[in-house]
Amino acid sequence: MRKVVEEYLEGGVPVGSKALSVDVQWGPSTIRTELASLEDLGLLAHPHTSAGRVPTEAGYRYFVDRLLPSKDLDPAHPRLSLSLVRRELDEAMRVTTEALSQVTNLLAIVTAPPIETSTIRHVEVLLLQPQVLMVVVITSTGGVTKRLFTFATPVDPGLADWAASYLNERLVGLGLGARILQKRLHDPSLSRSESDFLDALSPVFTDLEVGAHDTVYVEGTSRLLRVDRLGEVSELNTLMDMLERRVTLLGVLQAALNERDVLVRIGAESGVPGLRSLALVAAGYGLPQRRLGTVSVIGPLRMDYGHAITTVREAASQLSSFIAEVYDER
Repeated sequence: MRKVVEEYLEGGVPVGSKALSVDVQWGPSTIRTELASLEDLGLLAHPHTSAGRVPTEAGYRYFVDRLLPSKDLDPAHPRLSLSLVRRELDEAMRVTTEALSQVTNLLAIVTAPPIETSTIRHVEVLLLQPQVLMVVVITSTGGVTKRLFTFATPVDPGLADWAASYLNERLVGLGLGARILQKRLHDPSLSRSESDFLDALSPVFTDLEVGAHDTVYVEGTSRLLRVDRLGEVSELNTLMDMLERRVTLLGVLQAALNERDVLVRIGAESGVPGLRSLALVAAGYGLPQRRLGTVSVIGPLRMDYGHAITTVREAASQLSSFIAEVYDER
């Protein structure tokens, strides 16, 4: 069974008894009998009468669960090496996604930590011109958001300086998803001009919250559209729609957060139409006591499962180390 899967993964054509007899001690007739038994078990399929066998989805599952030779990466495969030191969170996510896609030659998807894990670290209120002001918000994960505000009349420099001090005093340390964020912007003791000025600046914090929600990084979509793979991926339109809407995709990836190791979903196992002819390999990353996001690859059923599993596991490990440093919880 292992040789059939490995031969098919490498060549992409049905595997016959003659090809299998080259490296084993049994003859073609004995091998044909064994192949027929595996077919009866539902692990192999016989596309044509005169052709060899190909793995079924159940066959791939059996291979992944019981026959993968080792968790170690084959020396012949490219190794994943992420340079994440001193990067902001957003950039680290992009680097991870790009490297994962390049090393596996598959579609790579990384989900960012949820919004409530970030807090406001610092706020700057900068008067660029008499009527133009810029607010800069820096989060605990290194994210930086800038927004320009234009006023009908010149802004009092003293009011801008006061706003910077007030916002840092009231908002630093609050989570982006905290409902108390908007309430902390105001105080009954504020003057009308101070309150109105804060109202004008408040959208920068609202936009920050909305923009940070359910961020997904995708790289390598074109790798699934290669000519030699079109016959293996029959639901491309459904997949493209799923990548665009992302809600369904996030639901599938959510399952990886509860796995101790790597999650593998083959074909119909995912329960999602867009993945019926594809395989998903995913792993959670984050802090020791909490998973914050997922690292995953999607490819045809005929993918190198050993390489995909090992690379996804390594990417999750390296991203977890980076996250631990960012969150100061090593």
